Amino acid sequence: MPTGFPDFRLGTVLATSFTGTLSERHGNAVERIPTPHRLVDWLAVSGLAVDSCTTAQLGLARELRESIHAAATAAAIQDALPASAVQVINDCSAQGRAAAILTPEGKRRWRLSSASCVEDALSVIAADAISIIAGERDGKLALCASPTCQAAFFDTSQSRTRKWCDMNTCGNRQKKARFNANQRRNPRSAE
Repeated sequence: MPTGFPDFRLGTVLATSFTGTLSERHGNAVERIPTPHRLVDWLAVSGLAVDSCTTAQLGLARELRESIHAAATAAAIQDALPASAVQVINDCSAQGRAAAILTPEGKRRWRLSSASCVEDALSVIAADAISIIAGERDGKLALCASPTCQAAFFDTSQSRTRKWCDMNTCGNRQKKARFNANQRRNPRSAE
């Protein structure tokens, strides 16, 4: 992958991983798909390889990403889903050509048509978003407890009480901040 771009934050749920291509939404936002080629890279590592991407397709991808984020956030706080976000998700879901396939390991994967394009990959992401927002999968939508992140994520932990979208980034950052604050309040505890 090209250097100079921030790393992708990949999770186990396609739709919420896609919304993570824009992180730190309430702080210094980090755009992880700033160019069409970077979207091609993200799709490839997510199992949805396409040959190319135009600037217009990147714009559509970002519109879908923000629509999924808005709908997932609303679902997580049990608010009404924004009609415009629902429309974008539905439109993207309906326009693609992809098929679910079963792997020899018993897993579901997506196969794009041989002449696949970005819209085909986006339809898979939109379909994934629909399944989690509609409550069809075992888990719960939640928002990251980091005040600068607040990303929507899909909690599949047994207790459904996860606080962070990613323990390696937001969780560790918050734990380190609490530790440092405690050290400032009680400097002798470090001795």
